[in-house]
Amino acid sequence: MTVVPRIEGQSELNVLGEPLQPCSHDPLTGYFRSGYCAAGPEGGAVHLVCIEATEAFLAYSSSAGNDLSTPRPEFGFPGLVAGNRWCLVAGRWAQAQSAGMAPRVYLRATNQRVLDLIPLATLKTYALDLN
Repeated sequence: MTVVPRIEGQSELNVLGEPLQPCSHDPLTGYFRSGYCAAGPEGGAVHLVCIEATEAFLAYSSSAGNDLSTPRPEFGFPGLVAGNRWCLVAGRWAQAQSAGMAPRVYLRATNQRVLDLIPLATLKTYALDLN
């Protein structure tokens, strides 16, 4: 019998109520480094908003105490550049949104657990993947 390993995020839902799609495999993102903005089996991970980084957002994030641009090889973190997709902590996205600096989001790769903090209507105004 073949045992298929469970990849974090594949059984979770996005903010649209659909199966969660991967956010990025290059760079590899997510709390579990699975490519998904997964909350995990206990629901404790908070890196749930799939964003597209911009220079303006990365500069803002660094000024707010969350440097996402500097590589940290000891943690396997390559540092982000504009255009990278990344699973951002939901509270950090909300903070950036309040400051008028929120990056655009991929709703299909954003975990539905963020809806406890951020209304869907707000996320939709930043969506990159709505037709």
